Amino acid sequence: MALYVQKFGGTSVGTVERIKKVAERVGRFRKEGHDVVVVVSAMSGETNRLIALAKDIHDEPSPREMDMLVSTGEQVTIALLAMALEQQGTPATSYTGAQVGIITDKAYTKARIKKIDTEAINQDLKAGRVVVVAGFQGVDEEGNITTLGRGGSDTTGVALAAALKADECQIYTDVDGVYTADPRICSKASRLDTITVEEMLELASLGSKVLQIRSVEFAGKYKVPLRVLSSFEDNEGPGTLIVADDEENPSMEEPLISGIAHNTNEAKLTVLGAPDIPGVAARILGPIGDANIEVDMIVQNVSPDGKSTDFSFTVGRGDYKKAKALLEDIVTEMGAGKVVGDTAIAKVSLVGVGMRSHAGVASLMFKTLASAGINIRMVSTSEIKISVVIDENFTELAVRTLHTAFGLDKAE
Repeated sequence: MALYVQKFGGTSVGTVERIKKVAERVGRFRKEGHDVVVVVSAMSGETNRLIALAKDIHDEPSPREMDMLVSTGEQVTIALLAMALEQQGTPATSYTGAQVGIITDKAYTKARIKKIDTEAINQDLKAGRVVVVAGFQGVDEEGNITTLGRGGSDTTGVALAAALKADECQIYTDVDGVYTADPRICSKASRLDTITVEEMLELASLGSKVLQIRSVEFAGKYKVPLRVLSSFEDNEGPGTLIVADDEENPSMEEPLISGIAHNTNEAKLTVLGAPDIPGVAARILGPIGDANIEVDMIVQNVSPDGKSTDFSFTVGRGDYKKAKALLEDIVTEMGAGKVVGDTAIAKVSLVGVGMRSHAGVASLMFKTLASAGINIRMVSTSEIKISVVIDENFTELAVRTLHTAFGLDKAE
Protein backbone atom coordinates (compact mmCIF):
# COMPACT_ATOMS: atom_id res chain seq x y z
CA MET A 1 0.00 0.00 0.00
CA ALA A 2 1.31 3.43 -0.97
CA LEU A 3 0.35 7.03 -0.25
CA TYR A 4 -0.33 9.10 -3.35
CA VAL A 5 -1.01 12.81 -3.61
CA GLN A 6 -2.89 13.39 -6.85
CA LYS A 7 -3.43 16.85 -8.29
CA PHE A 8 -6.06 17.59 -10.95
CA GLY A 9 -6.06 20.90 -12.83
CA GLY A 10 -8.94 23.04 -14.02
CA THR A 11 -9.49 21.26 -17.34
CA SER A 12 -9.51 17.90 -15.53
CA VAL A 13 -12.42 19.06 -13.33
CA GLY A 14 -13.98 21.46 -15.84
CA THR A 15 -17.43 19.84 -15.92
CA VAL A 16 -19.57 17.60 -13.72
CA GLU A 17 -18.79 14.71 -16.08
CA ARG A 18 -15.05 15.33 -15.71
CA ILE A 19 -15.38 15.47 -11.91
CA LYS A 20 -17.15 12.10 -11.96
CA LYS A 21 -14.32 10.69 -14.08
CA VAL A 22 -11.76 11.96 -11.56
CA ALA A 23 -13.76 10.32 -8.77
CA GLU A 24 -13.72 7.00 -10.64
CA ARG A 25 -9.95 7.23 -11.11
CA VAL A 26 -9.33 8.09 -7.46
CA GLY A 27 -11.74 5.35 -6.37
CA ARG A 28 -9.72 2.73 -8.28
CA PHE A 29 -6.57 3.67 -6.37
CA ARG A 30 -8.46 3.45 -3.07
CA LYS A 31 -9.89 0.03 -3.93
CA GLU A 32 -6.35 -1.19 -4.61
CA GLY A 33 -5.56 -0.37 -1.00
CA HIS A 34 -3.67 2.89 -1.47
CA ASP A 35 -4.13 6.02 0.60
CA VAL A 36 -5.02 9.02 -1.56
CA VAL A 37 -4.97 12.77 -1.01
CA VAL A 38 -6.45 14.74 -3.90
CA VAL A 39 -5.64 18.38 -4.67
CA VAL A 40 -7.89 20.18 -7.15
CA SER A 41 -8.00 23.51 -8.94
CA ALA A 42 -11.10 25.55 -9.66
CA MET A 43 -13.19 24.39 -12.60
CA SER A 44 -11.75 25.58 -15.92
CA GLY A 45 -12.48 29.27 -16.51
CA GLU A 46 -13.87 29.90 -13.01
CA THR A 47 -10.92 31.91 -11.69
CA ASN A 48 -11.00 34.16 -14.76
CA ARG A 49 -14.76 34.64 -14.26
CA LEU A 50 -14.23 35.71 -10.66
CA ILE A 51 -11.45 38.12 -11.61
CA ALA A 52 -13.71 39.67 -14.26
CA LEU A 53 -16.45 40.16 -11.65
CA ALA A 54 -13.98 41.96 -9.40
CA LYS A 55 -12.89 44.26 -12.22
CA ASP A 56 -16.53 45.12 -12.89
CA ILE A 57 -16.81 46.29 -9.29
CA HIS A 58 -13.44 47.99 -8.71
CA ASP A 59 -10.62 49.05 -11.05
CA GLU A 60 -7.94 48.18 -8.48
CA PRO A 61 -9.40 45.79 -5.88
CA SER A 62 -7.28 45.16 -2.81
CA PRO A 63 -5.11 42.02 -2.95
CA ARG A 64 -6.69 40.76 0.28
CA GLU A 65 -10.20 40.87 -1.14
CA MET A 66 -9.03 39.36 -4.44
CA ASP A 67 -7.66 36.37 -2.54
CA MET A 68 -10.91 36.11 -0.58
CA LEU A 69 -12.81 36.06 -3.87
CA VAL A 70 -10.77 33.79 -6.13
CA SER A 71 -10.19 31.18 -3.42
CA THR A 72 -13.90 30.29 -3.61
CA GLY A 73 -13.42 28.60 -6.97
CA GLU A 74 -11.56 25.67 -5.44
CA GLN A 75 -14.11 25.38 -2.62
CA VAL A 76 -16.78 24.51 -5.18
CA THR A 77 -14.60 21.82 -6.77
CA ILE A 78 -13.56 20.07 -3.55
CA ALA A 79 -17.17 19.78 -2.39
CA LEU A 80 -18.36 18.42 -5.74
CA LEU A 81 -15.53 15.88 -5.94
CA ALA A 82 -16.14 14.70 -2.35
CA MET A 83 -19.83 14.24 -3.26
CA ALA A 84 -18.89 12.28 -6.39
CA LEU A 85 -16.60 10.01 -4.38
CA GLU A 86 -19.29 9.40 -1.74
CA GLN A 87 -21.85 8.68 -4.48
CA GLN A 88 -19.71 5.84 -5.82
CA GLY A 89 -19.08 4.41 -2.35
CA THR A 90 -15.68 5.94 -1.55
CA PRO A 91 -15.65 7.79 1.81
CA ALA A 92 -14.21 11.28 1.39
CA THR A 93 -13.74 14.57 3.23
CA SER A 94 -13.04 17.95 1.65
CA TYR A 95 -10.94 20.76 3.15
CA THR A 96 -10.09 24.29 2.15
CA GLY A 97 -6.46 25.33 2.47
CA ALA A 98 -7.27 27.11 5.73
CA GLN A 99 -9.11 24.12 7.20
CA VAL A 100 -6.27 21.74 6.44
CA GLY A 101 -3.70 24.07 7.97
CA ILE A 102 -1.67 25.30 5.00
CA ILE A 103 0.05 28.28 6.62
CA THR A 104 1.58 30.89 4.31
CA ASP A 105 3.29 34.25 4.54
CA LYS A 106 1.30 37.48 4.13
CA ALA A 107 2.03 38.10 0.43
CA TYR A 108 -1.49 38.22 -0.99
CA THR A 109 -1.93 36.81 -4.53
CA LYS A 110 1.58 35.25 -4.47
CA ALA A 111 1.96 33.77 -1.00
CA ARG A 112 4.56 31.16 -0.12
CA ILE A 113 3.87 28.13 2.07
CA LYS A 114 5.58 28.20 5.48
CA LYS A 115 4.21 25.01 7.07
CA ILE A 116 1.41 22.45 6.84
CA ASP A 117 -0.49 20.80 9.70
CA THR A 118 -1.05 17.20 8.59
CA GLU A 119 -2.94 15.96 11.69
CA ALA A 120 -6.44 16.14 10.22
CA ILE A 121 -5.33 14.54 6.95
CA ASN A 122 -3.60 11.66 8.71
CA GLN A 123 -6.66 10.99 10.88
CA ASP A 124 -8.89 10.78 7.81
CA LEU A 125 -6.42 8.53 5.98
CA LYS A 126 -6.28 6.16 8.97
CA ALA A 127 -10.07 6.04 8.88
CA GLY A 128 -9.94 4.93 5.23
CA ARG A 129 -11.15 8.21 3.77
CA VAL A 130 -9.94 10.04 0.67
CA VAL A 131 -8.92 13.58 1.56
CA VAL A 132 -9.78 16.29 -0.99
CA VAL A 133 -7.87 19.56 -0.55
CA ALA A 134 -8.34 22.91 -2.28
CA GLY A 135 -5.23 23.83 -4.20
CA PHE A 136 -3.83 27.30 -4.79
CA GLN A 137 -4.69 28.62 -1.32
CA GLY A 138 -3.76 28.82 2.32
CA VAL A 139 -4.08 31.12 5.30
CA ASP A 140 -1.61 33.43 7.00
CA GLU A 141 -0.90 33.34 10.74
CA GLU A 142 -3.54 36.04 11.34
CA GLY A 143 -6.25 33.97 9.66
CA ASN A 144 -6.40 35.85 6.35
CA ILE A 145 -7.02 33.74 3.25
CA THR A 146 -4.11 33.85 0.80
CA THR A 147 -3.45 32.43 -2.65
CA LEU A 148 -0.23 31.08 -4.13
CA GLY A 149 -0.37 32.66 -7.58
CA ARG A 150 -1.67 31.26 -10.85
CA GLY A 151 -0.82 27.58 -11.18
CA GLY A 152 -0.39 27.34 -7.41
CA SER A 153 -2.35 24.08 -7.15
CA ASP A 154 0.74 22.25 -8.41
CA THR A 155 2.69 23.75 -5.52
CA THR A 156 -0.03 22.72 -3.05
CA GLY A 157 0.15 19.15 -4.30
CA VAL A 158 3.93 18.86 -4.03
CA ALA A 159 4.00 20.63 -0.65
CA LEU A 160 1.41 18.20 0.75
CA ALA A 161 3.35 15.25 -0.67
CA ALA A 162 6.49 16.54 1.07
CA ALA A 163 4.71 17.12 4.40
CA LEU A 164 3.00 13.72 4.31
CA LYS A 165 6.13 11.92 3.02
CA ALA A 166 4.03 10.52 0.18
CA ASP A 167 5.41 7.81 -2.08
CA GLU A 168 4.63 9.91 -5.14
CA CYS A 169 2.98 13.15 -6.20
CA GLN A 170 1.01 12.68 -9.41
CA ILE A 171 0.12 15.76 -11.47
CA TYR A 172 -2.80 14.99 -13.79
CA THR A 173 -3.16 17.40 -16.68
CA ASP A 174 -4.29 17.51 -20.30
CA VAL A 175 -1.03 16.00 -21.61
CA ASP A 176 0.37 12.56 -20.86
CA GLY A 177 3.81 13.69 -19.77
CA VAL A 178 6.72 15.99 -20.56
CA TYR A 179 7.69 16.07 -24.23
CA THR A 180 10.96 16.80 -26.00
CA ALA A 181 9.19 19.83 -27.54
CA ASP A 182 5.68 21.20 -27.75
CA PRO A 183 3.85 18.47 -29.74
CA ARG A 184 1.44 21.09 -31.06
CA ILE A 185 4.18 22.59 -33.22
CA CYS A 186 6.56 19.63 -33.50
CA SER A 187 4.77 16.47 -34.58
CA LYS A 188 7.92 14.38 -34.04
CA ALA A 189 8.19 15.27 -30.34
CA SER A 190 8.23 12.28 -28.02
CA ARG A 191 7.29 11.77 -24.38
CA LEU A 192 10.16 11.49 -21.92
CA ASP A 193 10.07 8.56 -19.47
CA THR A 194 12.17 10.48 -16.94
CA ILE A 195 13.68 13.95 -16.61
CA THR A 196 15.75 15.47 -13.83
CA VAL A 197 14.44 18.18 -11.54
CA GLU A 198 17.21 20.45 -12.83
CA GLU A 199 16.14 19.99 -16.46
CA MET A 200 12.45 20.40 -15.59
CA LEU A 201 13.22 23.64 -13.75
CA GLU A 202 14.94 24.99 -16.85
CA LEU A 203 12.13 23.90 -19.17
CA ALA A 204 9.49 25.40 -16.86
CA SER A 205 11.34 28.70 -16.62
CA LEU A 206 11.92 28.83 -20.39
CA GLY A 207 8.32 28.47 -21.51
CA SER A 208 7.19 24.86 -20.95
CA LYS A 209 3.74 25.12 -19.34
CA VAL A 210 3.39 21.54 -18.10
CA LEU A 211 4.31 22.37 -14.49
CA GLN A 212 4.50 25.51 -12.38
CA ILE A 213 8.15 26.26 -11.60
CA ARG A 214 7.61 26.61 -7.84
CA SER A 215 6.19 23.08 -7.66
CA VAL A 216 9.32 21.71 -9.33
CA GLU A 217 11.51 23.67 -6.89
CA PHE A 218 9.56 22.15 -4.01
CA ALA A 219 9.95 18.65 -5.43
CA GLY A 220 13.71 19.11 -5.78
CA LYS A 221 14.16 20.60 -2.31
CA TYR A 222 12.21 17.88 -0.50
CA LYS A 223 13.08 14.97 -2.84
CA VAL A 224 9.43 14.34 -3.79
CA PRO A 225 9.01 11.89 -6.71
CA LEU A 226 6.85 13.83 -9.17
CA ARG A 227 4.98 12.25 -12.07
CA VAL A 228 3.06 13.99 -14.89
CA LEU A 229 0.07 12.01 -16.22
CA SER A 230 -2.97 12.57 -18.42
CA SER A 231 -6.42 12.78 -16.83
CA PHE A 232 -8.08 12.39 -20.23
CA GLU A 233 -6.95 8.83 -20.93
CA ASP A 234 -8.68 5.97 -19.13
CA ASN A 235 -5.66 3.73 -19.52
CA GLU A 236 -2.98 6.29 -18.80
CA GLY A 237 0.61 5.29 -19.50
CA PRO A 238 3.53 5.77 -17.14
CA GLY A 239 3.70 9.50 -17.86
CA THR A 240 6.97 11.27 -17.09
CA LEU A 241 8.75 10.82 -13.76
CA ILE A 242 10.70 13.85 -12.54
CA VAL A 243 13.59 12.70 -10.39
CA ALA A 244 16.39 14.26 -8.36
CA ASP A 245 19.71 14.49 -10.19
CA ASP A 246 21.55 11.86 -8.16
CA GLU A 247 25.23 12.51 -8.76
CA GLU A 248 26.21 9.41 -6.79
CA ASN A 249 24.25 7.17 -9.17
CA PRO A 250 24.32 8.83 -12.58
CA SER A 251 22.88 7.18 -15.66
CA MET A 252 25.39 5.25 -17.77
CA GLU A 253 25.08 7.87 -20.48
CA GLU A 254 22.93 10.98 -20.23
CA PRO A 255 21.20 12.09 -23.44
CA LEU A 256 22.81 15.20 -24.88
CA ILE A 257 19.58 17.21 -25.03
CA SER A 258 16.39 16.37 -23.12
CA GLY A 259 14.11 18.97 -24.58
CA ILE A 260 13.55 22.18 -26.52
CA ALA A 261 11.49 25.00 -25.00
CA HIS A 262 10.17 28.13 -26.65
CA ASN A 263 8.60 31.32 -25.37
CA THR A 264 6.92 33.93 -27.53
CA ASN A 265 5.98 36.16 -24.60
CA GLU A 266 9.21 38.13 -24.97
CA ALA A 267 10.16 41.71 -25.78
CA LYS A 268 13.56 43.31 -26.34
CA LEU A 269 14.69 46.79 -25.27
CA THR A 270 17.94 48.51 -26.23
CA VAL A 271 19.49 51.70 -24.88
CA LEU A 272 21.62 53.11 -27.73
CA GLY A 273 24.69 55.22 -27.05
CA ALA A 274 24.88 54.83 -23.28
CA PRO A 275 28.11 56.15 -21.68
CA ASP A 276 30.71 53.37 -21.44
CA ILE A 277 31.55 53.97 -17.77
CA PRO A 278 31.23 51.90 -14.57
CA GLY A 279 27.72 51.76 -13.13
CA VAL A 280 25.77 52.21 -16.36
CA ALA A 281 24.18 48.74 -16.17
CA ALA A 282 23.03 49.46 -12.61
CA ARG A 283 21.58 52.83 -13.62
CA ILE A 284 19.62 51.19 -16.45
CA LEU A 285 18.41 48.07 -14.65
CA GLY A 286 17.98 49.51 -11.14
CA PRO A 287 14.65 51.27 -11.84
CA ILE A 288 13.49 48.27 -13.87
CA GLY A 289 14.05 45.99 -10.87
CA ASP A 290 12.47 48.50 -8.49
CA ALA A 291 9.34 48.36 -10.68
CA ASN A 292 9.23 44.57 -10.14
CA ILE A 293 9.92 43.88 -13.82
CA GLU A 294 11.87 40.67 -14.41
CA VAL A 295 14.83 40.93 -16.78
CA ASP A 296 15.94 37.85 -18.67
CA MET A 297 18.75 38.00 -21.24
CA ILE A 298 21.26 40.86 -21.22
CA VAL A 299 23.80 41.90 -23.88
CA GLN A 300 26.16 44.88 -23.78
CA ASN A 301 28.20 45.98 -26.79
CA VAL A 302 31.10 48.46 -26.78
CA SER A 303 31.33 50.90 -29.69
CA PRO A 304 34.60 51.20 -31.67
CA ASP A 305 35.50 54.51 -30.05
CA GLY A 306 35.24 53.00 -26.57
CA LYS A 307 33.14 55.91 -25.30
CA SER A 308 29.60 54.59 -25.65
CA THR A 309 27.80 51.28 -25.47
CA ASP A 310 24.54 49.71 -26.62
CA PHE A 311 22.77 47.90 -23.77
CA SER A 312 20.04 45.34 -24.61
CA PHE A 313 17.85 43.13 -22.44
CA THR A 314 14.60 41.18 -22.64
CA VAL A 315 11.47 41.38 -20.49
CA GLY A 316 8.05 39.78 -20.54
CA ARG A 317 5.86 41.25 -23.27
CA GLY A 318 3.32 42.43 -20.71
CA ASP A 319 5.99 44.60 -19.06
CA TYR A 320 7.30 46.09 -22.30
CA LYS A 321 5.45 49.43 -22.29
CA LYS A 322 6.13 50.06 -18.61
CA ALA A 323 9.83 49.22 -18.98
CA LYS A 324 10.19 51.38 -22.11
CA ALA A 325 8.64 54.36 -20.34
CA LEU A 326 11.09 53.98 -17.46
CA LEU A 327 14.01 53.78 -19.88
CA GLU A 328 12.96 56.99 -21.64
CA ASP A 329 13.49 58.87 -18.38
CA ILE A 330 16.79 57.10 -17.66
CA VAL A 331 18.18 57.87 -21.14
CA THR A 332 17.45 61.57 -20.68
CA GLU A 333 19.16 61.62 -17.27
CA MET A 334 22.35 59.87 -18.41
CA GLY A 335 22.64 61.61 -21.76
CA ALA A 336 22.39 58.43 -23.84
CA GLY A 337 21.12 58.25 -27.42
CA LYS A 338 17.64 56.71 -27.48
CA VAL A 339 15.58 53.67 -26.58
CA VAL A 340 14.46 51.19 -29.22
CA GLY A 341 12.36 48.08 -28.73
CA ASP A 342 10.97 45.01 -30.44
CA THR A 343 8.01 42.87 -29.40
CA ALA A 344 8.15 40.48 -32.37
CA ILE A 345 10.78 38.17 -30.89
CA ALA A 346 10.87 34.70 -29.35
CA LYS A 347 13.27 32.70 -27.22
CA VAL A 348 14.20 29.13 -28.17
CA SER A 349 16.22 27.02 -25.72
CA LEU A 350 18.02 23.69 -25.63
CA VAL A 351 18.03 21.95 -22.23
CA GLY A 352 19.96 18.87 -21.11
CA VAL A 353 22.27 17.76 -18.31
CA GLY A 354 24.25 15.88 -20.96
CA MET A 355 25.57 19.23 -22.19
CA ARG A 356 27.96 19.28 -19.22
CA SER A 357 30.11 16.56 -20.71
CA HIS A 358 29.68 17.26 -24.43
CA ALA A 359 31.36 19.97 -26.47
CA GLY A 360 29.98 21.46 -29.65
CA VAL A 361 26.34 21.89 -28.64
CA ALA A 362 26.35 25.63 -29.29
CA SER A 363 28.13 25.31 -32.62
CA LEU A 364 25.63 22.68 -33.85
CA MET A 365 22.75 24.86 -32.70
CA PHE A 366 24.09 27.94 -34.48
CA LYS A 367 24.93 25.98 -37.64
CA THR A 368 21.42 24.45 -37.71
CA LEU A 369 19.71 27.79 -37.35
CA ALA A 370 21.96 29.37 -39.98
CA SER A 371 21.19 26.62 -42.48
CA ALA A 372 17.47 27.33 -41.95
CA GLY A 373 18.01 31.05 -42.61
CA ILE A 374 17.27 32.05 -39.00
CA ASN A 375 19.22 34.99 -37.58
CA ILE A 376 20.26 34.96 -33.91
CA ARG A 377 19.67 38.23 -32.08
CA MET A 378 20.88 37.35 -28.54
CA VAL A 379 22.49 34.35 -26.82
CA SER A 380 22.46 33.16 -23.21
CA THR A 381 24.07 30.02 -21.77
CA SER A 382 24.29 28.04 -18.54
CA GLU A 383 25.65 24.62 -17.60
CA ILE A 384 22.62 22.79 -19.00
CA LYS A 385 20.97 25.37 -21.25
CA ILE A 386 21.56 27.45 -24.37
CA SER A 387 18.94 30.07 -25.29
CA VAL A 388 18.74 32.27 -28.36
CA VAL A 389 16.47 35.17 -29.25
CA ILE A 390 15.15 35.09 -32.82
CA ASP A 391 12.40 36.73 -34.86
CA GLU A 392 9.06 35.41 -33.65
CA ASN A 393 7.87 34.27 -37.08
CA PHE A 394 10.72 31.71 -37.20
CA THR A 395 9.81 30.05 -33.85
CA GLU A 396 8.18 26.88 -35.15
CA LEU A 397 10.80 26.35 -37.84
CA ALA A 398 13.58 26.75 -35.27
CA VAL A 399 12.04 24.23 -32.87
CA ARG A 400 11.48 21.62 -35.58
CA THR A 401 14.90 21.92 -37.21
CA LEU A 402 16.73 21.81 -33.86
CA HIS A 403 14.61 18.85 -32.76
CA THR A 404 15.78 16.93 -35.81
CA ALA A 405 19.41 18.09 -35.64
CA PHE A 406 19.83 16.88 -32.06
CA GLY A 407 18.29 13.46 -32.72
CA LEU A 408 15.09 13.99 -30.74
CA ASP A 409 12.62 12.99 -33.47
CA LYS A 410 10.60 9.93 -32.49
CA ALA A 411 10.95 6.83 -34.63
CA GLU A 412 8.39 6.45 -37.38
